Amino acid sequence: MPWTQDYAALGGSLGLTALAVSIPIVFLFWALAVKGMKGYVAGLITLAISIVDVIIVYKMPVTLALSATAYGMLYGLWPIAWIVITAVYLYNLTVVSGQFDIIKSSIASISDDRRLQALIVAFCFGAFLEGAAGFGAPVAITGALLIGLGFDPIKAAGLCLIANTAPVAFGAIGAPIITAGAVTGMGDFVISQAVGRQLPFLSVIIPLYLVILMAGWKSAKEVMPAILVTGVSFAVAQWWSANYLGAYLPDIISSLFSLVCTTVFLRFWKPKTVWRFPHERGTKEPEIKKYTGGQIAKAWSPFVILTVMVTIWGTPSFKTFILDKLHLVLKFSWPGLDGLIYKAAPIVAKPAVYEAIFKWDFLSAGGTAILIAAIISTIILGIKPSTAVKVFGDTLKQLMYPVINISAVLGFAYLANYSGLSYTLGLFFASTGAFFPVLSPVLGWLGVFLTGSDTSANALFGKLQQVTAEQLGMNPVLTVAANSSGGVVGKMISPQSIAVAAAATTLVGRESELFKFTVKHSLAMLAAVIVIICLQAYVVPGMVPVIADAAAFLH
Repeated sequence: MPWTQDYAALGGSLGLTALAVSIPIVFLFWALAVKGMKGYVAGLITLAISIVDVIIVYKMPVTLALSATAYGMLYGLWPIAWIVITAVYLYNLTVVSGQFDIIKSSIASISDDRRLQALIVAFCFGAFLEGAAGFGAPVAITGALLIGLGFDPIKAAGLCLIANTAPVAFGAIGAPIITAGAVTGMGDFVISQAVGRQLPFLSVIIPLYLVILMAGWKSAKEVMPAILVTGVSFAVAQWWSANYLGAYLPDIISSLFSLVCTTVFLRFWKPKTVWRFPHERGTKEPEIKKYTGGQIAKAWSPFVILTVMVTIWGTPSFKTFILDKLHLVLKFSWPGLDGLIYKAAPIVAKPAVYEAIFKWDFLSAGGTAILIAAIISTIILGIKPSTAVKVFGDTLKQLMYPVINISAVLGFAYLANYSGLSYTLGLFFASTGAFFPVLSPVLGWLGVFLTGSDTSANALFGKLQQVTAEQLGMNPVLTVAANSSGGVVGKMISPQSIAVAAAATTLVGRESELFKFTVKHSLAMLAAVIVIICLQAYVVPGMVPVIADAAAFLH
């Protein structure tokens, strides 16, 4: 039996309806920010509350509500969780093989100046790990590495949390942007372009910000040439790859390009003094184990292979060949949902069917490209098949709760879309008018603060951002991208990120100190993002692409 969405279901009042359907979101805020509930527990309870809420408020049929939820949860598993699992699996293979120690040493040997080590490890290498794995791995690994180099635990964890800002939107092989493209129906390429015209401004600033924070302005000026090389090279590569290659590779390419540029520059330029922390002065620098060029090349080979594979998989021509020429994709109407829900005015001029077509494209999926890279890497690194299988099993166990959380949040996101919840809130937020470009990145910031993931924040608020912009006559690509760009500066204060950083840097029990260290910097960067979004909304609107522009670009 077809069912039509009603965005002002409670007595014809949009405000009252918006208040009622915001209950699950308010609960999620409370569960994470106040109660400190584990992410996956909060996600599952929020999902259950949402199902009851939309059934009562919208009179949505139970079968439709459950079907929409299941549809979203499956999307959380495929392709999003598939990307996360294979990316972390590849990283874990390098650790088990012992090659990751060589990678760490190759980075640490570039400079013994703490300011430059922060740039190389926290910023460049952290961004690389964010692009390859994400979901806590960058802060955990780089924080532990900095402590091993002599950094104070609080400084190490705090610097890594702040440095992790620049790459978050394209983390885990583009998972946040892919999610935003899916929940909005825009596709990930145009959103990648838009974010690639917002975040590079932050990427230039963050290296300077890091050094000032750890050593002061006077000391930062001494290494300004290196800071500029690091930040500008990263920003240029981030802009280029986001605009010309799409969402999969910006972190990998920009981090490696910045790392190479910085390393080469430091071969020819050195600061006047070697800067150390006060507690280190007068102590001897620990000896760093040296490796041959061949050993270093072998250690980095999995990530080189990853870059090549994901580049091929990310090209439109490859996807066209797999999906349209070979037809290696399974598509089917989602049972109990497809064709049974209609969107209504003012979202559409006249009632329009809301499709629900599930697509299983195993060979062309980004996660499959990463898996193939991992399999090739086991051969190059000499990892036994039995060990590789064990590592995969351990990876699944390691990611069990994050995957549950991703699936629950995507279930909520799809339920919000098919019930009309996103449209109700979007119409309500549309009443903010010209103020919405300010609110837009704040929503993303709050989403990442609460969920710990730009992917989850885009799933939660992506559709809302799109609907609100359309109601206000704004470019929806701008506001959806703003959700992701605003979200990246919330990552450093999210309870999940702080918990990971604390666990990796012997700070368990001192999480509140870490929060206090990062919160003011998060707010300062949020203000910078708001300025960028407002400028792009009202001063230089042509800077952000529209969907038609992206389609023309691809052809």
